[in-house]
Amino acid sequence: MINAFVRKLSGLADLAEDDVATLIASTSQVRQFAARRDLIREGDRPGPVFVVLSGWACRYKILPSGTRQVTSFMLPGDSCDLHIGILDEMDHSIQTITKASIATIPRAVMEDMLDRSPAIGRALYAAQLIDEATLRAWIVSMGRRSSVERVAHLMCELYLRLQGLTGMVSASVELPVSQLLLADALGMTPVHINRVLRGLREAGVMEISRRSLRITDPAGLVQVAGFDENYLHRRLKTIKSIY
Repeated sequence: MINAFVRKLSGLADLAEDDVATLIASTSQVRQFAARRDLIREGDRPGPVFVVLSGWACRYKILPSGTRQVTSFMLPGDSCDLHIGILDEMDHSIQTITKASIATIPRAVMEDMLDRSPAIGRALYAAQLIDEATLRAWIVSMGRRSSVERVAHLMCELYLRLQGLTGMVSASVELPVSQLLLADALGMTPVHINRVLRGLREAGVMEISRRSLRITDPAGLVQVAGFDENYLHRRLKTIKSIY
């Protein structure tokens, strides 16, 4: 059965039928996790490659003060830590946000796939490069964008990533994240996040309600964020085209 991981990699490289069959077999070991469960913690020995087949997860670090910084959101089809096995220990933690189906690919199986299939290797490396480009965009947001721009930029990014999962264009997408989690991702307080979201809603560009994001003025939101989706390197329509 084609899963989100196979669909994602198929969009990043030309995979033969044997490649698809190999990827399906490699993700056959699936575990169900409840929300807010750590898959692995900072300081742990690296384990298998985790692949999100359904649900949401995030990477995060805990500071000495006890505060948390979320460094990325992981959506269905995303994998993590392709080469972390060469290190002695994890330098960050990974936790589910919602209930999630997680496939685990043993290191030996992953290395064998990379050796046997150049196409799978290209797709995985492309996915990793996109992750790194996304992290750079987050660094720019944290360092140079205002709080309003920062929130708007993340909403544009998540909208495009979520649209890419279905291939369908809609003004609304599911967004199962709390304001506290958004605050941890954007380096803001929950009170400040609430104020910014209210301002964006009053400006008529977007609104978040009942675990969903609705973009009411795509061009306006893009302008507020100064958003350019080139860093996602996806074959997607731009956010401005949803109307």
